[in-house]
Amino acid sequence: MHIDVITIFPDYLAPLDLSLSGKAQGAGVLEVTVHDLRQWTRNRHRTVDDTPYGGGAGMVMRPEPWGEALDALVPLGGSSPPTMLVPTPTGRPLTQSLAEELAQVTRLLIACGRYEGIDARVVEHARSRMPVLEVSIGDYVVTGGEVAALVIIEAVVRLLPGFMGNPGSLDEESHGTGEGQGLLEYPTYTKPVTWRGLDVPAVLLSGHHAQVTRWRREQSLRRTARVRPDLLATYDVASLDPRDREVLAEEGWPGS
Repeated sequence: MHIDVITIFPDYLAPLDLSLSGKAQGAGVLEVTVHDLRQWTRNRHRTVDDTPYGGGAGMVMRPEPWGEALDALVPLGGSSPPTMLVPTPTGRPLTQSLAEELAQVTRLLIACGRYEGIDARVVEHARSRMPVLEVSIGDYVVTGGEVAALVIIEAVVRLLPGFMGNPGSLDEESHGTGEGQGLLEYPTYTKPVTWRGLDVPAVLLSGHHAQVTRWRREQSLRRTARVRPDLLATYDVASLDPRDREVLAEEGWPGS
């Protein structure tokens, strides 16, 4: 997968060179190119923003540098245009299923807005040349699109074949696609057995795989019922066995 990121703060994307994403780039699984929007400005101050028409607080990113950036990165008549992602609080919520959709795309282009956002004509014009998806990482506002871009990229690229050292870890995590799909992940422990007066649950030391699997299942159900009951509202209740229903009833979940 190739990802282009357009931003006025290129250094913000430096963490992509670290950890698994950095290794993936070294192995050729992932290629990320960060572009400074200011290289497409046409004045000595390299201005990218201006006051909004209609009044109001804040500044809006001008369309001209964005237009030139997109012309350079997605030439007219070029083959296989990227899917353009625009982080914005008004976009489609980023979910695991959306991350899975985007992981099937071979090229992404992420436009990182700042201030009060990008002139709306940029997205309107871009839609005539490539698929465009506005994406929200949550019901809150951050300073700019760069932090959202980091979240989107990590959520997507970790699903690429060859990215994770142990692909099985994707199945059991929160919002994963394995047996626990739709539930939050169970708590995890490692050595030592006792730490500051707190012990690892005995079942995890038993060596009894069926009991461990059952315990983890119950912990996921309890945690989801307590923290994210909204996930259970859309859960496939037909997949619940009698013990699952008992556990949820103990947590006061009405659907059990």
